[in-house]
Amino acid sequence: MVVVERVYRESELPDACRLYARDTVTLGWEDRTHVHVRAGDCFVIDDARVIATVVERPEPVFLVEPRSAPEWALFAYHIGNRHQPMMITDRALVCPDVPGVEQLLQQHRMPYTRSMQPFTPAATIAAHHH
Repeated sequence: MVVVERVYRESELPDACRLYARDTVTLGWEDRTHVHVRAGDCFVIDDARVIATVVERPEPVFLVEPRSAPEWALFAYHIGNRHQPMMITDRALVCPDVPGVEQLLQQHRMPYTRSMQPFTPAATIAAHHH
């Protein structure tokens, strides 16, 4: 097992490792949960003299494209009220294609399409009980 002690952005890499070999590590959003890494972050593995750059893995998602400001607010409310992870882009609310999400979208008559793209939720979902 390799333990990464620090995560760097490309511009922050120490001069001493700039000539290391380069590789990538592809991670899905669940692999990046609780570790706060994003695309472009670099892991320096000194023993192997390698820099591994994080690539976000494309994953099955639902794209919800609201047509008005009230729809943006209402759809985001319903998704958040069910404690579902959500990514917000300029054009869409993006939810992972996991059990229960499609039923939620259908129940609230949210127009959606399926897609494959990297997914990074807008915030960490906190533990919550009713």
